[in-house]
Amino acid sequence: MSKVQLITTDLGNHLLEKMEGAFTICVLSSFVMKSGVRYLKEALKKAAHNGADIKICTGDYLYITQPEALEELLSIDERICIRIWKNNGVSFHPKAYLFQSNEHDVLFIGSSNLSKSALNHGVEWNVAVSDEKEVFDEAITEFLTIYYADQTVPLNKETLEEYRKNYYEYQHKHPNLARKWTELEELDLMLPTKKEIPEQPDLVLDPPVSYGEILPRFAQIEALEELNKTLEEEYTKALVVMATGLGKTYLAGFFAQNFKKILFIAHREEILYQARDSFNRIMPDKQYGIYNGKYKESQADAIFASIYTLSIKKHLEQFRPDEFDLIIVDEFHHAAADSYQRALDYFQPRFLLGITATPDRNDNKDVYAICDGNVAFRLDFLEAINRKWLAPFTYFGVYDDTDYSQITCLGNRYDEEELLQAQLREELAHKVLRAWENKKQTRTLGFCSSIRQADFLSNYFNDHGYHTVSLHSQQTGVSRNEAISQLSRREIDIILTVDLFNEGVDIPAIDTLLFVRPTESLTVFTQQIGRGLRLHPDKETCVIIDLIGNYRNADVKLSLFDTEPSEGKTRNIQPTLPNFCEINLDVNVIDLLKEMFRKRQPRREKLFHDYMDLKREIGRRPTYLELHLKGASDSLQYKQEFHSYFGFLMWAEELTQHEVEVFERYEKWLVEVEKTGMAKSYKMVVLLAMLERGSSDWNKPVISKEVAPFFHHYLMEKEHRKRIDFSDKGAKKLWNYDEKGVSKLIATMPMTKWSGSSKGLVSYENDLFRLNLDVDKESEDILFKWTKEICEYRLHYHFERKAKNPRVQ
Repeated sequence: MSKVQLITTDLGNHLLEKMEGAFTICVLSSFVMKSGVRYLKEALKKAAHNGADIKICTGDYLYITQPEALEELLSIDERICIRIWKNNGVSFHPKAYLFQSNEHDVLFIGSSNLSKSALNHGVEWNVAVSDEKEVFDEAITEFLTIYYADQTVPLNKETLEEYRKNYYEYQHKHPNLARKWTELEELDLMLPTKKEIPEQPDLVLDPPVSYGEILPRFAQIEALEELNKTLEEEYTKALVVMATGLGKTYLAGFFAQNFKKILFIAHREEILYQARDSFNRIMPDKQYGIYNGKYKESQADAIFASIYTLSIKKHLEQFRPDEFDLIIVDEFHHAAADSYQRALDYFQPRFLLGITATPDRNDNKDVYAICDGNVAFRLDFLEAINRKWLAPFTYFGVYDDTDYSQITCLGNRYDEEELLQAQLREELAHKVLRAWENKKQTRTLGFCSSIRQADFLSNYFNDHGYHTVSLHSQQTGVSRNEAISQLSRREIDIILTVDLFNEGVDIPAIDTLLFVRPTESLTVFTQQIGRGLRLHPDKETCVIIDLIGNYRNADVKLSLFDTEPSEGKTRNIQPTLPNFCEINLDVNVIDLLKEMFRKRQPRREKLFHDYMDLKREIGRRPTYLELHLKGASDSLQYKQEFHSYFGFLMWAEELTQHEVEVFERYEKWLVEVEKTGMAKSYKMVVLLAMLERGSSDWNKPVISKEVAPFFHHYLMEKEHRKRIDFSDKGAKKLWNYDEKGVSKLIATMPMTKWSGSSKGLVSYENDLFRLNLDVDKESEDILFKWTKEICEYRLHYHFERKAKNPRVQ
């Protein structure tokens, strides 16, 4: 009877099992690594000794196959037949393993090449088909067709030496590619291995355990008050932004007491179990269920579901769209991802609550719009420190002499292999160790760029008398919870990790953070800083030791600590800090940052690379708003650097010759639209009303009465616009449309004020609002399009920013 099996881990064990007793073994692998040969070597030798017919075919595509691997294959047994497919420019990607025995025929086909990482613990998908004679016979036929094709040559000493010569010539021409494949597969770098299964508490018993009354505290009290007010005002969505360590999950639990049926969504398994236990402490009388890859409990008062499970249609439709009164989305900065959007589009709850510490996604996709711009409560880590709800910090900026300008940038990241070459130096490790010894306190969490760097530094620290753990996806010696316990008990000095502790992990005892990686994402950096700021009886302050070199974002990262940030181009190196906090920078760091501020070229290069990445992604030049919503760099930086988005496009040589002429002629107008002050949205709403008339008429004069209907409708159409910009004492009277009153408001505010500040580009006399532009016919369409792009961007940015911080003017 035939059988089909999906294999996502440890394919090698299946192959070793089938080799025993097999009388035919066929291996078709696009490339072969020494690690893979050694993994199967003894089993192949035994099978050959037992008389099995063994045929192996691999290829020279991109010269990824290692000569040493072929040499080792040849040495196993001369009865093993090996051939090499000469690609001649044709890609060669097959991965198949065929076994015939007296018991059954088995075909394995999927993603695993002949390397240890692919056979043992890499992220791979393979399918095993057993006892399906017709399929197996066809596979054998196809294998032999390739194996004996004219393009293949037998592997022997002569052909091995020819391959070795070609391999090293290719490696010399493409060193990064050859080294990358070799180290990724042979040394198992950066590939996920066996995933650590989060410790999953037993399912909540019935009756549940009683924890006594749990009450809100600190920021939870204010946030809960604002959420309840939002509920009373009949909003259906809200976002709460609270710094790590202030109890967002408990806040959600307290708020959930207002609702009957609850869905809590998260992207990490351990968060689901932590949240379930927190809710149970607050509401012990409710029934709780987990809905993830392992458990499918859909009949409970409160369900804690994995977003990855819910992103599958079959599981999503286990629930009615209106089944839940309240949906809570944890780490809401992920909510713009497609997996979340599927769930959020499907469900129709009475209320949607997003909670996060860092609402800005790395790629700046807009999460505020998902909650209709309604930020019910916001308290960042700087304000929490001022209120003594989080620990203060002492920041040490340690100079890193690595020249990052010589390392290739790949999108938002540095080339992994080049970065490793720069980082895996004993000289640098010594400097890191000394900085840590001089400044550390008792328990340290260190953040590294890669698994290899974490392992390298851990070994170096251990060799110098310290007890450290390198904790990452490939670590099998100690679990995350074990390592945390050991660190808390001071049985180890430092955990060196790679992005395992960015979200959802609490270790209050940590009092020292060590950063030995370039800061590629300010959002991730903020999350990591939060790991050390939780209050703890043994901690007065958190020490942050940060290696700073000339990498991208080095000149902006300190702004995260600034309680009085400036949006202007000029920025002080030393930010204004919360109470009891300090920043100490090496003299070389100060000189470096001053130089970066002066040149600012690293930022310009990053802006250009991020723009090009987005352009490639969407297949055309992005609009200004698309750049803001989807680009990796903050859109404000383009304006700071180039005065306007179209100024950037001019600098980047992204404009056609005709567009260059339009830009040069109308640059002052474009900059005016970009930079005119906007305490409220009114100027841009008037401009948008004019643009609604089309490319031929948009710049013609207009009177306030003509704009009034559009102006009123636009601001009243969305609740957050109405609340943010149309709810002061005067405007509130105009909620019911009054043409005379709205017209007077438009004349008094945007039209008159813009006329006074525009240096003649805009004028307003006798109720005639005029743009003083002489637009020729050839420039009409382009200038209309560009003006509309800026207008739409500024309106979106204005409401988004006001939603984040209502006090911002």
